Amino acid sequence: MNYFITGTDTGVGKTYVTCLLVRSLRRAGFDTVGMKPICCGGRSDAESLLEASGGGYTLDEINPVWLPMPAAPYATERLEKGAVNPGAIRSAFARLRGTHRSLLVEGVGGWRVPVAKGLFMSDLAREFGLPVLVVVRNRLGALNHTVLTVERIVADGLQCGGIILNHADAAEEDEATAVNRAILEELLEAPVLFEIKAGQKALSLGIV
Repeated sequence: MNYFITGTDTGVGKTYVTCLLVRSLRRAGFDTVGMKPICCGGRSDAESLLEASGGGYTLDEINPVWLPMPAAPYATERLEKGAVNPGAIRSAFARLRGTHRSLLVEGVGGWRVPVAKGLFMSDLAREFGLPVLVVVRNRLGALNHTVLTVERIVADGLQCGGIILNHADAAEEDEATAVNRAILEELLEAPVLFEIKAGQKALSLGIV
């Protein structure tokens, strides 16, 4: 089970979902480890992935690039407060990919977040060559954001392995969000793999 995990935006719950997947796959007998190539701001996302992966690694192995400023990586570089080293990301990915049969790589922000001059998150995903899972925060606007993201992934030559609808906040659930899954399944060929309720702690992996 190897996937690149992106989101329709920042703050949609990518880390929460990735940690659920890592823990569930490990309970199912896989040697799954989670990787967060870039963290912007705090490193809590990478720390959560490190914990979910069962230890045995350093934080820098899981998260080779940490930019303390909470902004898009290229914005941080433009403000001269840090820069991304793509080589460090590629080396960390190669090490983890070479030592694990199951690797989940969580991107930063959405699909087209600029990482450095001339380099987008989607470019790194293409280099990794993994099928892509899209995490969607199930709220107003989710349909548009999801369709645009999936269309761009396919246009970039990668397989969209599925969509994960995340009810990050129970207060956002209403009649409209209740039908988003059915509409996405009608509009897109990529399946909706999971619909995660707020606070959900485990996944059934029968359809992954």
